[in-house]
Amino acid sequence: MFRLLIFALGIFLPPTAAPDTHHLVKLLESRYHGAQTLQATFLERYSENGQVVRSEAGIAYFRRPGKMRWEYKSPEKNLFLVDGKTAWFYVPQDHTVTRAPAKQSSDWRTPLALLAGEMKLSRVCASVSPATTEKPDVPGDVVLYCQLRGEQNKTQSPSGDSAALQSDGPEESGYLEVAPATGDLARVLVREKGGVTVEFKFENWHFNPSVPAAYFRFDVPPGVAIVNGESPAESTP
Repeated sequence: MFRLLIFALGIFLPPTAAPDTHHLVKLLESRYHGAQTLQATFLERYSENGQVVRSEAGIAYFRRPGKMRWEYKSPEKNLFLVDGKTAWFYVPQDHTVTRAPAKQSSDWRTPLALLAGEMKLSRVCASVSPATTEKPDVPGDVVLYCQLRGEQNKTQSPSGDSAALQSDGPEESGYLEVAPATGDLARVLVREKGGVTVEFKFENWHFNPSVPAAYFRFDVPPGVAIVNGESPAESTP
């Protein structure tokens, strides 16, 4: 689900201090809530059993309500677009585009459309707590554990303890790295069953950039075949 699905997301925290989760969630939500459009550069990495098997980079655009465009620049030019109703994944080299209803898509990029929607983590996370098993990439950032909706019924700690739940490793675990000085989402990490990890790193956030409405509409080019189903990006490389 969180594949669609990513999303992470400085005040100095003493080594023994626990981050104020409620404050960070509100800071993150308020940071993006007021923007009509957003733009950021991203690095996406897909790993299996700790080994990176695919790394891609590009520019992501978001537009309220619930639209987004991921332009992959390297190593190949691809496009992932959500127009508010339909998710499209276009591979120019293969002359194919895959489409699926956005609400039914399990692609890990789809939930990130919340950045241009209501921006409520509760839509994706059943609960949010300090991460106990993941460290921030950037010193000073804080990593939050997001218990993904739907996963809380599959894996539960007998004591209800969040730290125990993270250690037990639910089938899908989501993590958000937040810059506490600004509320910027720096990284989204999703760990899935079978040792699969999907990671997004974000930089250079721009708020309310001038982005044409046409950026969030996909017009099928002549000669391109339409395939109904999930994004090819979900299959194992």
